[in-house]
Amino acid sequence: MALAKISGDNRRIKSIFFLICCALAGISPHFIEPTKNLFPSITLALFLGGYGLRVVLRDRRDNYRLEKEHLIEDENFFETLPKVDVLVAALDEENVIERLVSRLLSIEYPEDKLSIWIIDDGSKDRTPDLLKKLSTNFSRINVLSRSCKSGGGKSGALNDVLNKTDGEWLFILDADAQLQSNVLLRAIALALHGGWSGVQLRKSVVNCELNQIAAYQAMEMAMDAVIQRGRLVSGGVAELRGNGQLINRKVLESCGGFNEQTITDDLDLSFRFLLTRSPIVIMWDPPVQEEAVESVSALFRQRKRWAEGGLQRFFDYWPLLISKRLTNLKKLDLACFFLLQYVLPVVSFIDFTVSILLFKMPLYWPLSLVAFSISGLAYWKGCTQNSEGPRLPSPNFINIVGATIYLAHWFIVIPFVVFKMSLFRKTLIWEKTDHVGS
Repeated sequence: MALAKISGDNRRIKSIFFLICCALAGISPHFIEPTKNLFPSITLALFLGGYGLRVVLRDRRDNYRLEKEHLIEDENFFETLPKVDVLVAALDEENVIERLVSRLLSIEYPEDKLSIWIIDDGSKDRTPDLLKKLSTNFSRINVLSRSCKSGGGKSGALNDVLNKTDGEWLFILDADAQLQSNVLLRAIALALHGGWSGVQLRKSVVNCELNQIAAYQAMEMAMDAVIQRGRLVSGGVAELRGNGQLINRKVLESCGGFNEQTITDDLDLSFRFLLTRSPIVIMWDPPVQEEAVESVSALFRQRKRWAEGGLQRFFDYWPLLISKRLTNLKKLDLACFFLLQYVLPVVSFIDFTVSILLFKMPLYWPLSLVAFSISGLAYWKGCTQNSEGPRLPSPNFINIVGATIYLAHWFIVIPFVVFKMSLFRKTLIWEKTDHVGS
């Protein structure tokens, strides 16, 4: 099966099958005699809890750091630097586009080895006018304009600019990205000296003091980085996160470019890199800074897209994920991640619904309790680490409890998305996150 030919056929049928399996798992323990009906949940709690605890504890402060950062000050290092294309797909970004250009122009990298491209993806606000003015004032800024009917979303925008660039590496940012001026040098050094095909910068929240929703997102991003680094050092998988990803162009081309049949290009590309044995590393410092969404409704819209895109890739690539392309450790890691991230919320939702109908206690609470406890530990580890970016929220008891309760939104979002994917035919719509210029 060629990666470039995977287009996501029969996702609805696969989603229905997934929902049926989750329903059977959620309902069947209620028909087991009371002395044994907690056995499935306790067994999974021990197995997945052990996996999660191992992942979180194996993350270390010195994991995947560039050991000799003084290399980036060496003249020979600058002479051997590869050419890099900085790519940003922008849609209706009038609030942040001028700040973005200022950040891009401040990147420390030899000018003859750095090209900057902003793709206006059919914006209907003032973004095209602002980009025209900015590209006139700053000759280093290249602009590619696409019509609103071009299709393909962010993946289509990035694919369209590839034949206009020739960099050995691609540094992909979102329009709200804020970053330290030396971040590209440090990421390139890490990639070259570590033999990585992709470097994902840790994401941090620039407006975390706005409200509790933003603060919990900041904690969630730190937790995500801890878990990803722990998965990687345990022989598992690390993933791209869209904003702040440095990827090798040859590897991207061998994967067939960006997949225009998915709504989360970064998650899909992570599996393509995995299946071509092209490793990705998580870089803790310096992070890429971005805006957190500011309201519950915006959070729900964003997480629906993430959940759907995350499930799509498992549905699309599962025959390859269980093939000999992957080591047994990576298969185990993916299986545990899939069970915790996607299966547990759906099974728990069904279990809770059945318990209400039967006037009984839910039976998957041991597994949910373990999952939330592991998340709380990852929160604590992430927020106690030093950060060159915005100050992380304090990992005190109240914040940890609040952020853990906040995670319960996935137990609503993922079941909602699974039911929607099962009941309705999918029309690919790439919904962007609104940026207000925090």
